[in-house]
Amino acid sequence: MEKTVYYHDTDCGGVVYYANYLKYMEEARTEFFAQKGAPVKGLADSGVLFVIARQEIDYKLPAFYADTLTVHTRLARLSNAKIEFEHEVTNQHGALVCVGKAVMVCVGKDIKPRPIPEDLRKAFVQAL
Repeated sequence: MEKTVYYHDTDCGGVVYYANYLKYMEEARTEFFAQKGAPVKGLADSGVLFVIARQEIDYKLPAFYADTLTVHTRLARLSNAKIEFEHEVTNQHGALVCVGKAVMVCVGKDIKPRPIPEDLRKAFVQAL
């Protein structure tokens, strides 16, 4: 997923504010779900939700206003109720800006863990 860095993404020094990488990674995961035929809105409407249980980021280089970032997202692990994603964010020159991991847990509307629906699991297994 490509992302243009806008002024509102930066701090007073023109550097991407560190927490915005969480948003970029969230957007990339949302696109990942959609590409697997499982838009997040449709899942939520059917009572299948995913919550973040763990998030980590290692920052390598700063990104700046007007940069074009690419968020590379891959499925790293899949269990009964958890999905682990790995992210790499690179700039327009191909330099590594940061890496991250996110663990998502499948829950129902009661926010209690539940198994990932089988059709979604099958779509995800193909991505491993």
